Amino acid sequence: MKVDKLSISFDPELGDAVRAAAAKTGKPLSSWLAEAAASKLRAEALARFLDDWQAEHGELRPAEIARAERELGLRAADPADPAA
Repeated sequence: MKVDKLSISFDPELGDAVRAAAAKTGKPLSSWLAEAAASKLRAEALARFLDDWQAEHGELRPAEIARAERELGLRAADPADPAA
């Protein structure tokens, strides 16, 4: 597999925190950083998609956001909520 080697710099505290986080997961530092970068890129792509969608269809309503959170397992269903 071809890899792209990069040289990066962090302030010392961030570098220590990143190394500790990678060690805690048992992953090599480069793998942990690659996963973090991929996650950031996905989050930015989702934000762009949602911005574009809302520009075309209007703002998401709180009930729609709550439903999405429930379906994604980010929020428990509220028995008093008829939209649940």
